Amino acid sequence: MDRKGHNRVYIANSLDGYIADAEGGVGFLDTFPMPENDDMGFAEFMDKTEAILMGRKSFETVLGFGADWPYSKPVYVWPRTLQEIPESLGGKVTLVSGEILEVLERIHKEGYFELYIDGGSTIQSFLREDLIDEITITTIPVLIGGGIPLFGPLKGMLTFRCVKSESYRNGLVQNVYVRTNLDGF
Repeated sequence: MDRKGHNRVYIANSLDGYIADAEGGVGFLDTFPMPENDDMGFAEFMDKTEAILMGRKSFETVLGFGADWPYSKPVYVWPRTLQEIPESLGGKVTLVSGEILEVLERIHKEGYFELYIDGGSTIQSFLREDLIDEITITTIPVLIGGGIPLFGPLKGMLTFRCVKSESYRNGLVQNVYVRTNLDGF
């Protein structure tokens, strides 16, 4: 499969590198109020996004918020165990299965190349295969002491270059990294 488009991550983690606590909860994300009228670049990020690929846990977390479905872009859920989606999300959410390159090929065949990759296991799978082009990480300055880490084992070292770093009045710090080779600045 030829690499087309971009696979991007937009995620928050704790100061100690976790995206959720040991029970999968993300309540720590609300420790500090968001800057007033500032989405911290999420709308711009979504403007560059054609479709979203997430894992089951992230999908269930979004459903658990109890609000209307937040995405206007097509969402693909890549689960190991989920067999069906709620009827109310028909036409908005598609289950996909297979190996990572098969999943990407299917999404690309449907015309989507600029992807938002979401969910710890999904992000880790893409990183293991060196399929992430950009990572936006917002660090919440709180230590939660354990849980679900953002990063996991890799096949080898991956290098990124920080292209943007911003500190917010509420204490959050956001960094944007792009994939590069050691000699490829």
